[in-house]
Amino acid sequence: MKKLFVVKSFCCMLIFSFCATQLFCSNQETGKIPITTHSKEALADFETGRNLFENLQAQESLKHFEQAIQKDPNFALAYVYYSQAQPSFKGFFEQLNKAYSLKDKVSDGEKLWIEGLKAGVEGFPMKQREFYQKLVESYPNDERAYNILATNYFGTQEYQTAIEYYNKATAINPQFSQAYNQLGYAHRFLKNYEAAEKAFQKYIELIPNDPNPYDSYAELLMKIGKYDQSIEQYHKALQINPNFVASHIGIATNLNFKEEHAKAREQLQSLLTIARNTGEKRAARFAMTVSLIDEGLLDLAIEEMKEQYKIAESINDYANISGDLTFIGTICYEQGQFEEAQKHFDQALSVIETSDLSGEIKDNIRRGLLYNAGRIAIAKNDLVKAKNLTAELQKQAGLVNNTFQLWLVHELAGTISMVEKRYTDAVNEFQLANLQNPYNLYRLALAYQAMGDKALARDFCQQAADHNTLNNPQYSFIRHKAKTLLAAM
Repeated sequence: MKKLFVVKSFCCMLIFSFCATQLFCSNQETGKIPITTHSKEALADFETGRNLFENLQAQESLKHFEQAIQKDPNFALAYVYYSQAQPSFKGFFEQLNKAYSLKDKVSDGEKLWIEGLKAGVEGFPMKQREFYQKLVESYPNDERAYNILATNYFGTQEYQTAIEYYNKATAINPQFSQAYNQLGYAHRFLKNYEAAEKAFQKYIELIPNDPNPYDSYAELLMKIGKYDQSIEQYHKALQINPNFVASHIGIATNLNFKEEHAKAREQLQSLLTIARNTGEKRAARFAMTVSLIDEGLLDLAIEEMKEQYKIAESINDYANISGDLTFIGTICYEQGQFEEAQKHFDQALSVIETSDLSGEIKDNIRRGLLYNAGRIAIAKNDLVKAKNLTAELQKQAGLVNNTFQLWLVHELAGTISMVEKRYTDAVNEFQLANLQNPYNLYRLALAYQAMGDKALARDFCQQAADHNTLNNPQYSFIRHKAKTLLAAM
């Protein structure tokens, strides 16, 4: 399972020497990213934490990064990893800012890594790519440099290019397990299921005593509809680490797909009982929300989201508070309660405006809220306002070249076209939206159906109905709708 910020899963190669001057020269000769620390003890703690973090055991990694930072308070990449392992966005931003404050005191490679991470978080994926391309050019023998560049392409759904870079990482170091995990997911998104299985099996082979390889393979089995076999693999992961959050959520997701929603929430209640921090509690609550939506219990889903909101509020986690309000608004929107939805979207914006988040992050969130305002305008049939909001989002997202928000522009434009019965235009717009979002596949099915193209309508409806994505609220909104539409075709 992946975190909300794709960039939060990136890692760097650590090659150390006691003497800074010798360290930089030695690592440049081998093509590896130099790392700035003068403490062998800090390095040992860091490497232990890094190994856990790379295999999605973030909670277990925290204490090792804390110990590394205690031994070397200027250890910039320890702060980078520590930020990504945090259970809250508040903690993430605090630690990332500490890393960023040290960027001029570290090697050129570390500086590129840190600046790239910050660019991605602030909503500049193409700027991030520039930093990571420079990193690969400067350190051509570093597998982690290729891995983070590949993951940037992965995030923008350029999977074939991502695969090429992941393969370069594994060619440099055939024992580098994380790249095989990402390879599996990239092939899965391309529906190369045989290649995905091969990558995940290699991942299992490399680290058979870690939970995540079994978790990743389980997600592939779920994707292809083998729910019981998927659950078996998730249980293997939990036998290794009973606290492995992703596997609890994976089991619950499979149970949702089997229409066993009560059992799914029992699994998630077990996770909530053993949760070790606010992040794990929120993860359990959000998965319960998704289960309730999938069952059609949207009022109860809102109540569950309010419980999640209370967790963020208790620690003044403004980014998550805003996100929770936005998602409550989204559920209201799906219920047809547009005024209530707008109220929550407005509250989400107000929280951000009064927070201490950076201007760049605020701008990024404001752009996202333009999308929600556009949806409300369409729902109220105020198409003039909707078109103006869509144009404004296109302008702002275009200025920063934000791929993800440009996808939202096309989604809005396609929805407007559907209202105006310009179905060919709607299809063209939806095809340029995020096609990993099953809701857009369902929108395409509706557009083709309106055009009278039964074959393509059925094809996209089938894709939407059988998307089988892990803990995906967009899928939960339309899964049963797509199945009902498919049955009627």
